Amino acid sequence: MYQIDEEIFELAKELVRIPSVNGTEGEKTVDEYIEAWFRKVPYYRDHPKDLIIQKIPGDPLDRRSVLAILRGTKDDIQREASIPTVLLHGHTDTVGIEDYGSLKKYATDPDALTELLRTSDDIQLPADAREDLLSGEYCFGRGMSDMKSGDAVFMVLMKRLSEHPEDIRGNLVASFNPVEENAHSGIISSLPALVNLREREGFRFIAAFNNDFTTRLYADDEKVTIYTGMGGKILPCFYIQGRETHVGQCFEGFDASMMAAEILRVIQLSTKYADVDKGEMASPPSVLKLKDLKDFYNVQTSREALVYFNYFVLGKSMNDITQELKEAARDACFEVCRRIRKNREAYTAANSLPDTGKEPCVCILSYAELMEQASGRTGFTTDRLKEIVADEKAKGTDVREIPVALIRYLLSVCGITSPAIVLYYAAPYVPHCTLRYSETEQDAQPGSEQAVYMALRATLDSISSTTGTAFRILHYYPSLSDSSYIRIDDDDSSIRNLKENFPAIEDLYPIPIDAIRSLDIPPINIGVRGRDAHKWTERVHVPYTFGTLPALEHELILKLLQ
Repeated sequence: MYQIDEEIFELAKELVRIPSVNGTEGEKTVDEYIEAWFRKVPYYRDHPKDLIIQKIPGDPLDRRSVLAILRGTKDDIQREASIPTVLLHGHTDTVGIEDYGSLKKYATDPDALTELLRTSDDIQLPADAREDLLSGEYCFGRGMSDMKSGDAVFMVLMKRLSEHPEDIRGNLVASFNPVEENAHSGIISSLPALVNLREREGFRFIAAFNNDFTTRLYADDEKVTIYTGMGGKILPCFYIQGRETHVGQCFEGFDASMMAAEILRVIQLSTKYADVDKGEMASPPSVLKLKDLKDFYNVQTSREALVYFNYFVLGKSMNDITQELKEAARDACFEVCRRIRKNREAYTAANSLPDTGKEPCVCILSYAELMEQASGRTGFTTDRLKEIVADEKAKGTDVREIPVALIRYLLSVCGITSPAIVLYYAAPYVPHCTLRYSETEQDAQPGSEQAVYMALRATLDSISSTTGTAFRILHYYPSLSDSSYIRIDDDDSSIRNLKENFPAIEDLYPIPIDAIRSLDIPPINIGVRGRDAHKWTERVHVPYTFGTLPALEHELILKLLQ
């Protein structure tokens, strides 16, 4: 077992003591601290231009990313036209601290919080958190696991490696980014700087390491998991147009809320719609919002409703996903119509009335299909679509719901007044990506993805033999990550389907897909080891994170840049 690196441990706690909740000025403060820390490092005093401050354009909080470049000198590598480069990147923001309740003032003071949890008889910890606390091997606090400890590891590694650039045949770039916990705009705004390094200075990015948190996969899991890819995410939304009616004549309408609820029942947590790739299954879809679109109370059934889901993507194309989700809507529609018919028949029979009800005709469309129907019709203009988006943004409408106004307009242009379901995608879109390798291949060209995998495998074997740590390698990191914005595995057809079904994507959620494709950096999440990220019991495992992890990453970097 490696000794705990006190310099990294103390730096991690210092970073945590700077509150940097996503969407607050603290995000800028912590990145200013990181910039100042690097400027004290002798290498960066001598090479100030190798610190790049990349601001987020138009950001009201003036948030920025800090990029530190280390140029190795082994074998006079800097004279070569193409220089192997490893990217180290991490995010510096955290989620909020409201979940700490009365402990909020301690949430970003790891020493005080951990001690208070240890000594107070009034704080009820879950059994597993209490066990970890009493072990003395965990440090608690917001950001200790997700992911300021990982940032601290990268910072100190960069400092120490900069003391001997002659040992490195290639370059390192460390990027510390804000705004990961929602829009990922920190890493996105850093892409031009990375592209510039590649195109103008010959940096050839062979791998990117992220230190975002990892955790056990099940109770009592002792293995550390390394991920050689990132799961993606889409947000499929279903807008439902029903046919309103007075509740006293409830069978004469088509309740949009009933339809939305049935779509939820069909899709929610269903492994039928969970993506499976390379022997791994993503978490199934989970509903994030379900509501009718009434502005006020009345005794009408719902004319409109909206439901949308979190949908993780591993390898499935958007073309297949779109077709499967439309089928889900059809299944839900069939069940709603069957249930309405059954209950209407029972109602009319109980009242000795003839059943004169008619089956509703429900139009099920993707947004692209609705656009195709509307294009060329009287009243349709792309300028009007842009006006609607601008109007809705001015009102402060949530970006996920702005497409509702567009769909209303298109349905009107098409003359569709009967019940309809329109599938569309909304923000955020998070690409999926993987390192491409064979687990059995033994030969590889230096700097290739196979060579990166083999170096990772050899390093893990070495660390395991030294410490007894057991590792596993999986393809897809199960949580959302900035690493999704440095490579994209969706092909052109899949991206085209996404854009066509994502209303006003260039305005509402512009993704620099060309820049991502241009960089194409193979991602690996090595990560700190912790538990309960995004919970008030968030904690990091100290011996692994501040002992084993720095040794692992130092060895792996030197293997790749030797």
